[in-house]
Amino acid sequence: MRIGVRQPQVRALLTRLLKAGLNAVDPAQAVRRSVRRVGTIIQIGRHQYDLRDYARVVAVGAGKASARMGTALEALLGTRLATGLVVVKYGHSVPTRMIEVVEAGHPIPDRAGQKGGTRLLRLVRGLDPNDLLFVLLSGGASGLLPAPAPGLTLADKQKTTQFLIRSGATIQEINTVRKHLSAIKGGRLAAATPARVVSLILSDVMGDDLGAIGSGPTAPDQTTYADACRILRRYRLWENVPARIRARLAQGVRGIHEETPKPGSPPFRRVQNQIIGNNGAAVEAVAQAARRSGFRPLVLSTSLIGEAKEAAKVFGAIAREIVTSGRPVRRPACIIAGGELTVTVRGRGQGGRTQEFGLAAALDIAGLPKVWIAAFATDGTDGPTDAAGAVVDGQTVPRAQRVGLIPHELLLENNAYPFFKKVGGHIITGPTGTNVNDLYLLIAP
Repeated sequence: MRIGVRQPQVRALLTRLLKAGLNAVDPAQAVRRSVRRVGTIIQIGRHQYDLRDYARVVAVGAGKASARMGTALEALLGTRLATGLVVVKYGHSVPTRMIEVVEAGHPIPDRAGQKGGTRLLRLVRGLDPNDLLFVLLSGGASGLLPAPAPGLTLADKQKTTQFLIRSGATIQEINTVRKHLSAIKGGRLAAATPARVVSLILSDVMGDDLGAIGSGPTAPDQTTYADACRILRRYRLWENVPARIRARLAQGVRGIHEETPKPGSPPFRRVQNQIIGNNGAAVEAVAQAARRSGFRPLVLSTSLIGEAKEAAKVFGAIAREIVTSGRPVRRPACIIAGGELTVTVRGRGQGGRTQEFGLAAALDIAGLPKVWIAAFATDGTDGPTDAAGAVVDGQTVPRAQRVGLIPHELLLENNAYPFFKKVGGHIITGPTGTNVNDLYLLIAP
């Protein structure tokens, strides 16, 4: 982990805190904590499964952490696991024995993801009622499993995804649209198989909304075609998305296409959806690590949403309050939040939500002494960059100005990546193997 901080003590502290957060949501450990095996009995939450009752045990899944989850499941099931297939983002593979790992594009879906989704659907449709299907889901599953509904193309979904991501829509809104354009999402995967289904889910959605995590392939969907249409119109995208997308949604509203399976539908009587880790666990681990390091931790929220640059203003205001009055926490203080912010892209720059948050925060704390603000994407990738996030202090803006950069103009252009590339402050981890929303820290020693 490389953290672009000049002060060694602060760099070491941030490294400890972020590693503590990542360790708390390690996918393999999360599976081992949640799935217990004694002989032939598998205990998951309040449910038990006797492996002797099932002809075949199969594992499928998608998401940036699904391969790591698969390795732990393989160890638990041993020779009882017949086969498996998971789809991960490029660079997120790990060695497995029985589960095949397919790499694909994210957040914009690609042909590799479509092929993986087709193979996954074929596998689960070939199971019988006396088979047991494990579904391993984590953040990124929506983009990694593009299975266009009949009449749609991969290009249609790619264009629609690009528009939605740049619009500032929340992940719940984006996934509402995705669910109504897919043969897998919105509970359709559960409906596609007669097998008993157990979904192990590493949540990257605030509130652990089962219908939103990975677009809920094994969860009931409470949204409708009409909701999807309203979202596209709300963000003024209706006329921009491909005509086939508009036609599909409009036909769905008229009842021409079947709705996604709703709560109470028969397929969900044989499905267990089990959350095995989330952002709250990461935030709590960071708070404990901060306390062990002699800081006074304060968890601000695990549900931080909204525009990244607006949320940065809140952190900036808290930093100034700590410096001037010692509120809400006296030094040494550590303010912690988790969540998933959005960026409404209006410029043509390069970056992501955590780097945009960092650049905006740098403007808000310019000149403040001994205060650092960090934003970190737990999957190790912020937007289409090699950075996981950024850390800033009161001297970040003055340093930028000395090398001829104009920070507020770069913020307007959504161009945070080159800013930190030149000024310093990037957090670089590479793929972490997990994904549970972002972490936001304010350190005031």
